[in-house]
Amino acid sequence: MLARSLTLLSLASLTGPALAQATSVPTDIQQPGTQPLEVSIEASGRCDNCHSGYDVAVEPVRNHWGGMMAQAGRDPLFWATVAVAERDFVGSGDLCLRCHSPEGWTGGRSTPTDGSALRASDGEGVSCDLCHQLVNPDGSEHFGVQNAPFLAHDGGTPREPYSGSGMYVLDPDSDKNGPYSDPASPHQAVESDFHRSSALCGTCHDVSNPAVGDLAHNHGAMTPLAPGSYSGIPGAPVDGKAAFNHFPYQYGVVERTYSEHVASDLSALRIAEYATLPPELQAGAIAKARADALAASASGDYVDGDPRTFTCQSCHMPPVTGKGCDRASAPLRSDLPLHDLTGGNTWVPRAITWLDDLGRLVLGGGLSAERRAALERGVLRARGNLQRAAALHVAGDTLRVVNLTGHKLISGYPEGRRMWLHVTWRGAGGGVLREDGAYGPLAVVLDGAPATVASILDLHDPHLRLYAVHFGLTQEWASQLLALGYAPGLALDHDRVSGAPGTTLGALAAAAPGTQAESFHFVLNNTILSDTRIPPYGMTRAEALERNIQPVPASLYGDPAAGEAYEHFDDVALEPPPGARTAEIELLYQTTSWEYVQFLHLATPDTGFLADSGDALLDAWLATGMSAPEVMAEATWSAPPSDCNGNGVPDDQDIAAGTSQDCNANGLPDECDLAEGRSRDWNANGVPDECERPRPRQVDPPTRTVTRTL
Repeated sequence: MLARSLTLLSLASLTGPALAQATSVPTDIQQPGTQPLEVSIEASGRCDNCHSGYDVAVEPVRNHWGGMMAQAGRDPLFWATVAVAERDFVGSGDLCLRCHSPEGWTGGRSTPTDGSALRASDGEGVSCDLCHQLVNPDGSEHFGVQNAPFLAHDGGTPREPYSGSGMYVLDPDSDKNGPYSDPASPHQAVESDFHRSSALCGTCHDVSNPAVGDLAHNHGAMTPLAPGSYSGIPGAPVDGKAAFNHFPYQYGVVERTYSEHVASDLSALRIAEYATLPPELQAGAIAKARADALAASASGDYVDGDPRTFTCQSCHMPPVTGKGCDRASAPLRSDLPLHDLTGGNTWVPRAITWLDDLGRLVLGGGLSAERRAALERGVLRARGNLQRAAALHVAGDTLRVVNLTGHKLISGYPEGRRMWLHVTWRGAGGGVLREDGAYGPLAVVLDGAPATVASILDLHDPHLRLYAVHFGLTQEWASQLLALGYAPGLALDHDRVSGAPGTTLGALAAAAPGTQAESFHFVLNNTILSDTRIPPYGMTRAEALERNIQPVPASLYGDPAAGEAYEHFDDVALEPPPGARTAEIELLYQTTSWEYVQFLHLATPDTGFLADSGDALLDAWLATGMSAPEVMAEATWSAPPSDCNGNGVPDDQDIAAGTSQDCNANGLPDECDLAEGRSRDWNANGVPDECERPRPRQVDPPTRTVTRTL
């Protein structure tokens, strides 16, 4: 046998009330790269001795603690997602654990695949040693362990690495790989160009589902795989599986941050070429990356002369001046990579500390005050990232939303994440006329009782501009799953108010061919129903199709030809309501929506190691602000000056000069109120009746009934 397990999945048990766990990893989930027990990873605590406790502004450890990579094994959202994934496809948890708990995974503790064999220390998430033992899977620089058939490259000349889905290849020695040729450390250190490349980050930041990639009729891709390059049979040997014969970006889309980045022109642009960017891109995160690089080196390149481009590290590990460890002999560097490693997640750190107080973290509990302080600093850095990620520009009745990142806006794990425009339209007196994208209290039924949560109030508002991804299943894949033994009653979604099950797997399978249904079951999803996120600068339609990152529909953002690039901005046609004089515009981002939290709460099995994970997530969400939206950018809109009396002078100037009166203080001259029917003047004295006391009496012919106007 060519794999750790070739056991055929008992798929019929996947949707039962109890959660059956895989004690070996099915071949449908296995992937290339270094395998468990082939290389050992040192615990992160060993690094704390020298790389912490001397300068919180620059030192590696306490900055690393503040990012979500260090919390990947604690993240309650992750564990609730794993619980549902394990129910949906037994053994799929192994796919998640290889990146969220690499110490446990490489140590052979990822089986059972629900994480129940992991140690408390495995909750440290993406550890120091994982990143510093990584080598390029193509073998071009340093040796790493990858034994046939688990080769994480295409075998060509030259080899092309499999970058993604945690297909990491690790150095078997105790050497620490890093970017410098002149390290000064008591342990062995080896220079690695790979550590300056975005491909290193791509190891875990392109995520594909190998099960859907091999078994689903369309392979979870925009372009189906060629016949003969996959098995399509549950439990077949790994060497025939899609994951062993294709680059990760070619199948089973889950998230594509790395692909979005390498498809952008920014990924190959040198910092020194910043001035060639369109003016609207010379701002925000891109401008900060340039400023940080110039502070490290006058040329913007690395201090050793290597060209510096806009890599992942340029934003998420910016250069700072400082020492990499506490030793007196350590060199002071102007291009020390800050182990910032934050994205835009400002909510999960709060959920982690809240659950830790109650002893409800799945792993990694007992956080020290120092670690909690690091998390708070990380939240501030993440908020800064969000505020530099986009810009808003208003011209007339058009709003332009500009993507100032090196990937889609927004990016990362897509389920539950969303960005939208919140626009408050006001009349002349300042009153609210309409609110687009309103967010606030929503009355729901939760566990059979009335409750109030917070969400976007009207998801079907025609004026709502939402940037998000919506995944789903196709009718043909639903039919395949039923044939494999899945229960027809599996709910693909739930009503967000009542919690009642929506479309079922059986109903989708019975629908007309070509039908698709939305779903949060990420391990079963095989299609993208919509993807309205803003592309990065220079992403061409052809490469977007190849990497499965096209907008959906593909005609969005300029509908370019195959070799041309999508627009890196969204031009939104504003639709002021009648009488609107001003508007306040906010671009909002939410890490985790009510709709996704509700789904995980309802779909998590109520038995097994992760039985509490859905409830814990919900409780934390409710108790810590419900993942309140963050304001990423703001702008204002004003109606053009009006001249209702046609005298060539704006109305507000007429009123200010006393040329016109505005007795009712509505911002418009009284003569215009009367001429346009907003006010009445029964006594024809040129003064709106509402401004006179007592109000004029109205005589209604022909009965001569006298009435008082109200």
